[in-house]
Amino acid sequence: MRGTVFTESPEDTFALGEQVGRCLREGDVVALRGELGVGKTCFTKGLARGLGVPDKYVVTSPSFTLINEYPGRISLYHVDVYRFSGPEELARIGYEEYFSGEGVTVIEWADKVMDLIPAGALVVDFFYLDDKRREIQIAGPEDLMKRLREAITHGGLVWH
Repeated sequence: MRGTVFTESPEDTFALGEQVGRCLREGDVVALRGELGVGKTCFTKGLARGLGVPDKYVVTSPSFTLINEYPGRISLYHVDVYRFSGPEELARIGYEEYFSGEGVTVIEWADKVMDLIPAGALVVDFFYLDDKRREIQIAGPEDLMKRLREAITHGGLVWH
């Protein structure tokens, strides 16, 4: 099942991430794909808020640390594979532990490791429309997508 949301600003992208975070459950994997600067980390910051990560934790892209972990209602494991050349590098850091863990795993630049992404993952594709506006396509399991559509619509964004 698929859906599309158009955001008008980084604040909208954050709000979308927050609504997604509220709908996720332990063990969920979120694969983020899109160009540099398109809003993947902004979305993840909102997702962290939706998971109940306290504001005292500053969510940043783990480009150099590879994985950042944040406690919340559900723990967030934030993975960035931008510097990876392929899936074998993700395998070296023990990704299975995160994909089957008790938290939610978000992977930025997931297009580099899609062969390792679980079949039931939520896949979020980001596209530039202009400096601030984005088209964000979301695909995932039907039950999760139904929850997302309802939450996003009630959150004030338009689901297409």
